[in-house]
This record gives sequence, structure tokens and C-alpha cells, in this order.
Amino acid sequence: FFSSRRRHTRYWRDWSSDVCSSDLIRLRQLAAAAGRDDLSVCVLEKGDEVGAHILSGNVLEPRALDELLPTWREDGAPLGVPAADDYFMFLTETRSLRLPTPPQMHNAGNYVLSLSALTRWLGGVAEEAGVDVFPGFAASELLLNDGSAVGPLSAAAAAAKGGKKRRGGFFGLGAAGPPGGLGVRGVATADVGRAKDGSRKDTFAAGTEIVGRLTLLAEGARGSLSESAMAAFGLRDACEPQTYALGVKEVWRLRDDADHVPGRVWHSVGYPLDAATYGGSFLYHMDDRRVALGFVTALDYANPSLSPYGEFQKWKSHPAVRPLLAGGEVLQYGARVLNEGGYQSVPRLAFPGGALIGCAAGFLNVPKIKGTHTAMKSGMLAAEAAFASLAAADGDADAAAAAADTEGAPVDAAADGPPPAPLSMDAYDAALRSSWVWDELKAVRNIRPGFHKGLLPGMANAALETYVTRGYAPWTLRHGRADHEATAPASAAAPRRYPKPDGEVTFDLLTSVARSGTNHDHDAPAHLRLVDDGVPTAVNWPRYGGPEGHYCPAKVYEYVDVEADGADAAAAAAVAAVAGAAEGAAVNDHTAAPTKALVINAQNCLHCKACDVKDVTQNIKWTVPERGGPKY
Repeated sequence: FFSSRRRHTRYWRDWSSDVCSSDLIRLRQLAAAAGRDDLSVCVLEKGDEVGAHILSGNVLEPRALDELLPTWREDGAPLGVPAADDYFMFLTETRSLRLPTPPQMHNAGNYVLSLSALTRWLGGVAEEAGVDVFPGFAASELLLNDGSAVGPLSAAAAAAKGGKKRRGGFFGLGAAGPPGGLGVRGVATADVGRAKDGSRKDTFAAGTEIVGRLTLLAEGARGSLSESAMAAFGLRDACEPQTYALGVKEVWRLRDDADHVPGRVWHSVGYPLDAATYGGSFLYHMDDRRVALGFVTALDYANPSLSPYGEFQKWKSHPAVRPLLAGGEVLQYGARVLNEGGYQSVPRLAFPGGALIGCAAGFLNVPKIKGTHTAMKSGMLAAEAAFASLAAADGDADAAAAAADTEGAPVDAAADGPPPAPLSMDAYDAALRSSWVWDELKAVRNIRPGFHKGLLPGMANAALETYVTRGYAPWTLRHGRADHEATAPASAAAPRRYPKPDGEVTFDLLTSVARSGTNHDHDAPAHLRLVDDGVPTAVNWPRYGGPEGHYCPAKVYEYVDVEADGADAAAAAAVAAVAGAAEGAAVNDHTAAPTKALVINAQNCLHCKACDVKDVTQNIKWTVPERGGPKY
């Protein structure tokens, strides 16, 4: 909540996740410097605690943190260990070759640490500065100042009804935003206490509207409200489609005699992915014999049977990796998508009444494999623009109030009347594009799209961009399409096969999910929604072989036989009944009764957003649950 008027309290709403509270802390710094005791700041955090949903194998570049809190090292921050030697490897099925480490991947001066631990520490710094933090609150809709609301489901429904559809837009809203001064006035939180069938339990409580003069969205990659804002205000109209990757991660404690070197940073490309699929691994040596390791698979792959989780297990079995892990203990598992579009995929950042910050907008430097420092800097720039916007608006309001007082008229900022004009954050958009964040992203803009042609052409292009043009090429390569559009029919791709887990280094999926700490109320509405219940059995299964069951890293999606016995029978029959009724409308040339039904195990969800990105028909919409999720 952000109070910025002496006579009337309005509210600030910010969802601070990947920006590590940088915007909140910066706002309090500015308020203190200006003597603005009337400014108060609040964060809504959908995790059960600050840091609970923060997943990253992290080598922190401290540039932004040094600007925000110059004494953070001395103030008790969880430093981890200084980065030491860098390894960049090319893997074949049985061998490994060390390559020269690209300049962007040199990590001298950086720190290998737990980002969730750093986020918790920064949350404490923010609270000490006067910020109110409310964990366990999930915002489900954006409130507009005409009394309407928009969220992922309303956007999907509008598109399904034939609303004007453009790249990233709906409702026919132009690049300058919706007409009539429409803007965001806050958010609504989700209802709690509903049963799986939608009925109200004894514990039911309706969602709450939280209104504010400015709304910052820092939900991380593919945030549900961020995507709604981009669509509602046409923020993506002038940029390339965003492209994503899915990172699957574990934290291990190694055996006593393992080759553990605190600070060692190890990356690889090549095996187990084929030459047409972009991705690679990370393995970071932390303190206390721990390593953070994972595999990142770009979601623009074609083969619908590819499993990012399966590729991760195959990578761990490689002779260059398995000896390090053998005899160790897995401490945690998780997964999350990350933005890879870079410079050409950054949308307009400001909308009337708010802005996108952090990975909600997409500031990951892909060649550097870092985005925390750029996300934090974006939050700081947004805070400065917000403070200036509020100060300017309050100056005008105070002048008007003084004139009204002179005339003897009462002043009541809460009186009924037309909604106030939304404040502008355009200065933030301009500041970001004039900052070192923009320079950094522009210099490497052509490296990721170069890999759309395959691994070897991509590496050749990366060498050209790094050592010859040095980011000054007169061209900017395009991504061209969204990730789900790259999926090929099952008939056009050879099925990917994955070995049976050995239980020592590789594991079955449900065992891994148990290590994530994820938890949702089983008797609650599924937060993973289908726009059309008939599409999975009419399109996704017969044409693509049910890719949902392969790309999901938590076994949320399962296709089961309609005539299944046991526990799946009732669920299959119920889903198939709906699918059978909708099938003719979904795909006209499918008339036979479905033999498969899609069952959604929403309680397993890691909030990774892979389904929202990769669903080939864009029929799955990720919405916020009542509460819950992973505990990293």
C-alpha cells in the first residue's frame, strides 16, 4: 500500500519477486531523502514467504546491488562464495571438450549464491526501511479505472469470441493504449475457500480489491497479470515475440571426497540435445559441499515428445557429470521458464497507471546467462520514475486543494466523481532505454536468434558478434515466431526415448516433485484452466501426441484412457464427456468419440509457466491459485 496524499489514502501495489525488492528499497530511500513521511509501500507476494518462489542457479553480478546498497557485503547479506574458475564445455554422448570461455561468461568479481536466500535478506532490508510485506496473497486481475477488470481468462475469452487479434494484443487496442484515458487502478486478489467444484466452503473469503495510484508488476517471466497488461495496452505491438527456455534445477550436497571447488562455474552445450535444439547446462559450486545444477532447454524446439526433464536426467548421466554426483544427496528440485528474447523482445514498459519491471518485461542477458542485475536495475529506475510522477501529481493536487480552501470549499479526495487520470510511467521507459541495461542487451541482441538455425551456425554467429562486430552490427536478427508455433506434428518427429531412472543420480518425476516442497489444496479449483475443454482430445493428442505430458516438469498433465480402471476412471470419464461434447466445435474433421482424456494434476504445479508458453494451441491458461506452490 502506498499512501501519498495527506487528506486521503491511496494505495501502492507491487508484486516483487525477481527484482529482489530493489524498487521497494529505492522508493523508501527516495522518500527518506525527500522527507516524505506520508509515503508508505507494500508488497503482495504470492509465495508463502519472501523468496519461496525464487528459483535460480545464480552467479550474481553485483553491479545493481552495489548501486542500491553499497554496503551490502558488510551488512550481513548471504554472499555465498566468490566466483572462481570458469569452464565452458562441449559435450558429445561420451566425451567432453573444454572450449575457450566467451568473454560474457567470465565471472571474476561475481558471487555464487542462493538467490532465494538473497531475496529473503533483501525483504528484511525493505521491511526495516518501512515496507509492509504481505506474503501468501495472489493477485488475479488488473483493475481498470472504468470499473472493469482484466486477467488471463478474460483476455483468452475475448480472443475466443473473435476480438481483434494481433501479435500480443486483443480488443483492438492500439499501440498508444486503450481509448478514453483508461488505465490501471490496482489489482484484485483471488477468492479463497472455494471447493474443487467451485462451491463455497465454510472458510470462503471473497477476493479483495487493492487500489493504487501506480501498479508495478514484477511477476517474473510470463507473469499472468503482466501478460494481461501487455495484451490490454498493446505493449508488444512494436517488438518481436518473446521466446523462452525452461530451466530444470537441483541442489545437491556432494560426498566428502568429491571434486568440490567452491566458486567453480561450469557450463556446457551439446549433448543430450540435438543440433537443432538450443540449450545447455549449468553447474555452480556453492559452499558447504553444495552444488546448484540444472539444464536449460529453449522452448522453441520442434519435437513434441521432447522432455526437458528427461534431457536433464540424461545430462546428469554423462561421464563428465555423473562421477561428481555419485554418492551425493539431492536437497531440492525445481523448474522455471526464463525469457530469452532479449533486446528485440522487450515490450513497451509503461502503461497508464503502472509499469512492467524485472523479468516480467524480459531483461535476461542470454550469452551472459544473467538477469538478476538487470532486473534489479529496472526496479530502481521504475522507483525513481514513480517517485517523480507522484511528486508532480501531488504538487498539482496540493495547488488545487489550496485554491479550493481559499474559496471555502471542502476538500475531499475520496468524493465520488470521475476516476482520476492514471499517472504516467513513461519516464521509466525512457530511462531504461538510456541506461546500461539497454546498452548491455543491445550489444548481444543477435546471439540468441543466431541459434534458430542450429547449434553450429549459432556458435559461428556468436563468435562473429563477440569478436568481430562486437555488438555494433548494422542489423538486428529476428525471432520471427512464438515458441508454441515451432512445434511439429508427432508424425513429423522421431519419438524421444529416455532411460529408466536409476534412483542414484537420475530420478522419476514424482520423486523430484516431492523435493520441491510444492503444495496446493487438493479441494480447490484448478488454477490451470482450459479455454476449450475439447481441444486436448481433439487436437493435442491426435495431432501432436499430447506434448503437455512431455514438457511439464511436474507431471501435472496426463492423458489417460477413457476406459481406464481405478482412480483415473471417474476423472477420465468426466473430462471425456466434456471433450466429446465440444469436439465437433473444436475441430470439424474429428467426429469419433475420444479415446483419451486429459487429467490435470494441478496440485503438482511448480508455477514454472511452461504450459502457458508451450501449449501448441495456446489453450492452457495459467492463473494464480488460492495460495501454495513450491518452497525453494
